[in-house]
Order: sequence, then structure tokens, then C-alpha cells
Amino acid sequence: MTGTRIDKWLWAARFFKTREQAGKACELNRITSNNQAAKPAREVRLGDILHIKNEGGEFEVEVLSLSQQRGPAAVAQTLYRETEASKEARRKAAEERRLLGPMAFNAPSKRPTKRDRRLIHSFRGDD
Repeated sequence: MTGTRIDKWLWAARFFKTREQAGKACELNRITSNNQAAKPAREVRLGDILHIKNEGGEFEVEVLSLSQQRGPAAVAQTLYRETEASKEARRKAAEERRLLGPMAFNAPSKRPTKRDRRLIHSFRGDD
């Protein structure tokens, strides 16, 4: 096998839970292959450098192996190698989130009252 579709590879490498999510990420330009925007049908080859943005963070990986079927996580991790710069950037982002703690998310302590809901709807323009 010389290449495989990028959406299948991302799904097999467990960066996304479904192939549809991997394809959608490609369409939204969250995946680049060798510094070029990747469409879902783009071929992935050994040695390609992929930049992946998903809920887990931003990854920069080198393709080591190809697969078109999803397997165990241990097997999926052998398909790629994350660059040191990517590991360091994700570590720093996690440290920043840890330092911000619960103060970063200003969630309300209770449910909105009827008056609060009316104010929210009027602010949004919902009638």
C-alpha cells in the first residue's frame, strides 16, 4: 500500500472518533499535510508531516505506518510519531489550563430565573 485517504488514516490513528468527524475537520482546514490544506480524499504517504487540530489539542505528527482499519489504541499509536515541539506546546497549554483552574470558566452558580431568561433572549435578539 503506497497511500491511504487522510480521513481513514486519522480515524484509524484515533485522532477522531468517526471517519465523518475526520472528514469534517479536513473540510474546516483543521488538517494540513506537508503545510498544505488537506481534503478528506487526499493521500497520506509514509513520512508525511500532518498538523492536526482537534478537541485534544494541536498535534504535529510524522506518518510512520499506514492503516485503513481502526484497531486498538496501542496499535494506533504505532502509526505516527509526534514531534518534540508538538509535545512541548501541548504540555505548556495543559500547564496554563491547570494554573487558571476553575477561575477560567465563569459558569453561573444557579439556573437563570425567568427574568434572566428574558434578558438573555432580548440580548440575543430571540423573540
